[in-house]
Amino acid sequence: MNRPEKVSVVMSVYNAEKTIENSINSILNQTYKNLEFLIVDDCSTDKTFEKLNLFANISNIKIFQNQENVGLTKSLNSLITKATGDYIARQDADDFSHKDRINIQIKKMVEENIDFSTTRAEIMNSQKVIPNISFYFPKFFLKFKNPFIHGSLTIKKDVLIKNGLYDERFYYAQDYKLIIDLINKGYKHKILKDVLYKLNFENNISINFQDEQKYYAKCARKGLNP
Repeated sequence: MNRPEKVSVVMSVYNAEKTIENSINSILNQTYKNLEFLIVDDCSTDKTFEKLNLFANISNIKIFQNQENVGLTKSLNSLITKATGDYIARQDADDFSHKDRINIQIKKMVEENIDFSTTRAEIMNSQKVIPNISFYFPKFFLKFKNPFIHGSLTIKKDVLIKNGLYDERFYYAQDYKLIIDLINKGYKHKILKDVLYKLNFENNISINFQDEQKYYAKCARKGLNP
């Protein structure tokens, strides 16, 4: 019997002391067990790193700390280079994964030889599920916005490597740039209909840095260097 694919979950954290434990536990409670969890604290100024150290003795968790704040893009690339899994799965520090999320994604990706997938998500403190209409026509809507929820991304590691990881010129909208590049290169993809992720829309990067996000997203759409 073939071993199950190994999954490396990667998370960059900055000032998430209020949400980090819930987010980490959502990965530790996954029904899919062949995984490692790599977390980097991006030089937080609150008690995030103290909270992370509560999990330091768990065998499949590896905790790192940046000596300066370098941002999400570089932090993720650093973790990916340290990962030993066949697949890379994302998790954001203020979001929550359904316990079957990784199991369902890997099963679907292996069965259909999918290069990367995301899932639909429920917005926290709301009944709204996204993506909605764009779920049915993701490639069309990609011309205007990113219908692929970054925190729910699971991707073959070798695909990421071949792509050159995340483009470090994109301090923001790095996920949008990545998805555009992968689809333009013809990689097989899918948004799962299952709602397997809970997404925070309050006081997050997308809300707090809207202008910066819009600028970098425009560069990604138009193929410009920021």
